[in-house]
Amino acid sequence: MTNVHNVLYITTQGAWLRKDHETVLVRVERQNRLAIPLHHLEGIVCFGRVNVTPNLLGACATRGISLSFLTETGRFLGRVEGPVSGNVLLRRSQYRRADDAEASARLAKSFLLGKLGNARVLLLRSAREQAEPSDGPLGRAAARISEHLRELGLAEGLDSIRGVEGRAAATYFGVFDRLIRRQKEDFSFSGRTRRPPRDPMNALLSFLYALLRRDAESALGAVGLDPQVGYLHVDRPGRPSLGLDLMEELRPALADRLAVGLVNLAQVKARGFDASATGAVSMNEATRKEVLVAYQKRKQESLRHPFTDSTIPLSLVVHVQARLLARVIRGDLADYPPFVSR
Repeated sequence: MTNVHNVLYITTQGAWLRKDHETVLVRVERQNRLAIPLHHLEGIVCFGRVNVTPNLLGACATRGISLSFLTETGRFLGRVEGPVSGNVLLRRSQYRRADDAEASARLAKSFLLGKLGNARVLLLRSAREQAEPSDGPLGRAAARISEHLRELGLAEGLDSIRGVEGRAAATYFGVFDRLIRRQKEDFSFSGRTRRPPRDPMNALLSFLYALLRRDAESALGAVGLDPQVGYLHVDRPGRPSLGLDLMEELRPALADRLAVGLVNLAQVKARGFDASATGAVSMNEATRKEVLVAYQKRKQESLRHPFTDSTIPLSLVVHVQARLLARVIRGDLADYPPFVSR
């Protein structure tokens, strides 16, 4: 159970939520665990087997408190709101911003500031772990990403911003193979390939990115945003452009770091990957299960969120970021604060 900026996140399985006078009372195993005044809340997000009484549902509906339900692993199921909902206004604002080139560029830049910042952190962390000198390959790449961050700060327009992203990606993935310390022959990385991935490392990254994208879409749905209409990624039929936008800053911190750790700790091995006749590489069922378990375990780790200054599990970072994005789109915040790990 976590309360972050007037949003209550319930992750304890079997919890019961009910209204007690003017508070939300959370009970677990017939014991009162938490009581929060209704007027302090703007939303409640329930993960997995969380029960809500009809009385509390009605109270939330009349007070404009949204109730969102997700599976235990974070897949969005639905949202309950009263007859007067701000979501139509929020989405109209989202669409207007998407049609505004300057507003789109401003948000796109923020997403990429987080992505590049987290990429730099990962490279420096790996350099320290390998006792590499500051002027070694990873250190030099981190310094170049610092230069790309300065470029990004000065870039104007989406084309220019995307150009900086492309150069930064070339720098980052150009040294990605150096992050892999074990099983080098089986998991060597010469560049990013997708649709389809052509080697085990790319297959692992693609699978983790798909999980992260699903989490981002769920978080956006929980706050009432349309995952299909984004700012950095171009709109296409069936493409969750805003989901792709939101996941960008979390790729290095969650997916890339986990992929490298799984390989270096030999939690995944080459025999867990199969190549088709076309050259596409995919994970077998046993390896997928192993990666899913590791992904969920990683998301349970706690950290201090740099903007909210609160300690939360990593699984809630994407939800906090989605809510911050909604506040920016609604006009409650001037700029979107990207998440950068420490």
